[in-house]
Amino acid sequence: MSKERARRRAQRLAVLEKEKAGRARKVARRQRRRELVRRLTPRVGRPGRIYRRSTRERLGILLIPLLAITAVWLFVPDVALRIVLTLVLVVALPALVVLVRGRRA
Repeated sequence: MSKERARRRAQRLAVLEKEKAGRARKVARRQRRRELVRRLTPRVGRPGRIYRRSTRERLGILLIPLLAITAVWLFVPDVALRIVLTLVLVVALPALVVLVRGRRA
């Protein structure tokens, strides 16, 4: 009788050890996955993050060139000159924004 109880207890312990090892593997896998995700996702508030402009700044960046292009098309009589001035404004706009607002300001 005691041999059979010992055998059943050994089987029970073997099953428990197997389940415990499986849980440990799952926990380790979950931990590795969390660390990988944490490493790969960008952190909020880092000093190197891309600067986001306010709504007012974006509206100014949009409306001022549109007003300038409208003025060109209303007050310049030659069509070729209108097109050239419009292209100059469109090409120069990014540089003007950086000069006026700064790279991060």
